[in-house]
Amino acid sequence: MVDGMQRHALASRLGVPILYGTDAVHGHNNVYGATVFPHNVGLGASRDAELVRRIGKATALEVRATGIHWTFAPVSPVCRDPRWGRCYESYSEDPEIVRSLTTIVSGLQGQPPADPPSWLPLPRFGENVLACAKHFVADGGTDKGVNEGNAICSYEDLEAIHMTPYPDCIAQGVATVMASYSKWNGEPLHSSRYLLTDVLKGKLGFKGFLISDWEGIDRLCEPQQSRGSDYRYCIAQSVNAGMDMIMIPHRFEKFLEDIVFLVETGEIPMSRIDDAVERILRVKFISGVFEHPFSDQSLLDVVGCKEHRLLAREAVRKSLVLLKNGKDQKTPFLPLAKNAKRILVAGTHADDIGYQCGGWTIAWHGDSGKITLGTSILEPYRNHWERKLKLCMRNAQQKLRLKMEIFLCGCCCWRGSIC
Repeated sequence: MVDGMQRHALASRLGVPILYGTDAVHGHNNVYGATVFPHNVGLGASRDAELVRRIGKATALEVRATGIHWTFAPVSPVCRDPRWGRCYESYSEDPEIVRSLTTIVSGLQGQPPADPPSWLPLPRFGENVLACAKHFVADGGTDKGVNEGNAICSYEDLEAIHMTPYPDCIAQGVATVMASYSKWNGEPLHSSRYLLTDVLKGKLGFKGFLISDWEGIDRLCEPQQSRGSDYRYCIAQSVNAGMDMIMIPHRFEKFLEDIVFLVETGEIPMSRIDDAVERILRVKFISGVFEHPFSDQSLLDVVGCKEHRLLAREAVRKSLVLLKNGKDQKTPFLPLAKNAKRILVAGTHADDIGYQCGGWTIAWHGDSGKITLGTSILEPYRNHWERKLKLCMRNAQQKLRLKMEIFLCGCCCWRGSIC
């Protein structure tokens, strides 16, 4: 699919290749059979920056195998309210932990040189992808945890908490940054010149390009699917605020018509367009997409390979958090006794690969069932204890006298803008 799009781009008048991006946020998670790594909330529990860097490197190889040069990762929010439906995409509520795990940028893009000749490390062709730090900024700090809501705080708190990971991402040469749907003290991030241009590009020295989120400009308008002059106004607001690339899933003809009008009337200065084009082309040049526009068939064997699955297994082990082990030290629950006569494993999520993988797996919000390759939590228990195992499904009413009970609690992931 991506190779086909690339052929059309190369056959155009200027022959400039496209940058195709994907949400490979916990492995190349949109591809069946690719390695799925724990979500950020699990990696945050590991506190292992080197592990996260290795995961980035493995993900980059699998993404490049499918002809994609760009991933919309890392997701770097500091989740301050557990009511936010996307907390599982955050490493931690502690900004220092989130900052320390930005090492995934170097894993995805390659280690920056000790004395870099430019603002961005040059990826080794075929092995790296462009990273995208998102969502700038405070998407995890909205009032009452409302998704796409309003972060109410001083600039000092914004910088000390929610902006913490971005200087480290920029120091590692992160190529792109995505703006947040949310607001800061009532001002939408997609139209905040102060935060996008003065702070991110100015104070923090970001030299890559800014991209809007999916329909991010549309959401500046009321109602969301507005037409005519309101949409044109929203385009001007966002581009003049510093947005370089716009993610437009629909009505791109209308966008092109309106932005041409805005430039011709001077509402968007040509200098702003030149700056955006320069930033985008700069990233394209260093990405290797001009020299290597198509998928690398030699990398197909690394997709879901044993080495990467062992890395995912290591990540899962390091992500586990044991709050309490039995009644006391003399009678621990773990490790499970090998001579147990009967063990109850309760919860429908115990045998569901889809729920186990969570959101951003194959589909946008994930799904239930055998949606990709993997081992459910129940399978090893069943294989090890054979007939000793009792599985209690939802609404089961059995009365059992048990030596051990294992309850697997899961939930459906975020499925909407209000959580």
